[in-house]
Amino acid sequence: MGPHPAVAAIRLAVRRVLNDILDERTAPDADPPRPELQTAHAARQAYGAQARHAAPAPRAARCAARPPGVPTPGRGRDAAPRPAPAPAPQTAHEHPPAPHERSGDRPPSPLVLVACSGGADSMALASALAFEAPKLGIRAGGVTVDHGLQTGSDLRAGEVAQRLRELGLDPVDAVAVTVGREGGPEAAARDARYAALDAAAERHGAAAVLLGHTRDDQAETVLLGLARGSGIRSLSGMAAVSGAGGRYRRPFLHLDRQTARKACLVQSLPVWDDPHNADPAYTRSRLRHEGLPALEKALGKGVVEALARTAQLSRDDADALDAWAGQADAAVRDDAGRLECAKLSVLPPAVRRRILRRAAIEAGAPAGSLFARHIEEVDRLITGWRGQGAINLPGKVVARRQGGRLVIRQG
Repeated sequence: MGPHPAVAAIRLAVRRVLNDILDERTAPDADPPRPELQTAHAARQAYGAQARHAAPAPRAARCAARPPGVPTPGRGRDAAPRPAPAPAPQTAHEHPPAPHERSGDRPPSPLVLVACSGGADSMALASALAFEAPKLGIRAGGVTVDHGLQTGSDLRAGEVAQRLRELGLDPVDAVAVTVGREGGPEAAARDARYAALDAAAERHGAAAVLLGHTRDDQAETVLLGLARGSGIRSLSGMAAVSGAGGRYRRPFLHLDRQTARKACLVQSLPVWDDPHNADPAYTRSRLRHEGLPALEKALGKGVVEALARTAQLSRDDADALDAWAGQADAAVRDDAGRLECAKLSVLPPAVRRRILRRAAIEAGAPAGSLFARHIEEVDRLITGWRGQGAINLPGKVVARRQGGRLVIRQG
């Protein structure tokens, strides 16, 4: 008898991501997954150069590059690893293998970390990683972050770390961070958390960090982006792959929160419910417990699924516009690299404003403090030129029009 459907669903989601990671590592010429602009967190890093999605390596090449005993995708959910073929007998005329050819000199197995708060989503993710990773020849570890925002948070982080070790994860880190105030408590905590996860991934040389965001989290992110009125990129929510070099992976974006909670229940996994998640002082908490239920009451069931679909459609559109802006950027500059207003004016507004945003960030404007209203003011220097003065942007960046050129720089 197979596992409970909820457990099977989370394991399948994790298995797919782990297979993706293996395939990327065995195709050395492939570009990494696009790290830019893939999540609400990464969107604040703005419109940098886009890495192209590379075509996957031929299946035969991918399979041949896997370590012996590692199964290939498509052999069934729980297929046992195929044993490596026995080596051919060595004849008197054959030389022993060179040192670099010996099995002991193979590159170490990739390490995948799970970010775990102790909540149902991340505990379900940790259990699935612990189950699936060894079957694919992947090492599995975990990180829990102590934000220091509640009494006894250090003890709780230690308990979560112990639970991860009991699942068989190694290495396991419990990292304490100091949460600042910039951008509000939720944004500051998120920034501190991602900084800690980045540091842990670098410290251990991890190939990826798994995050337990679900379809419900995605719906909330889309609504928050809609409330900010900050454009289609905010409506695209969180990406399945994000971060530098595609570090962050979100296997559960197509699964609802109840599936993860049920998986924990049937596996008797202890779960900690963060009281901040029910605190109306936090915007996301109000949205979760008041906003979304009100929408479902007014519009009927299916709101969460519809918002998740909106995220994917918005992401496809935003990716296309970002790529267009990246290609157009060089064409609207003079020989000295300055932006020419006449060339910018004929571009569609969505493309032109992406170029302006990128230029402002390259000049030193913090992406997280650069809002749509700032870019609209800069845009008027091109489309509504009446001799107006310079536009002050965050980070002491100034934009002004000079001799038909748009100059954006600090000071």
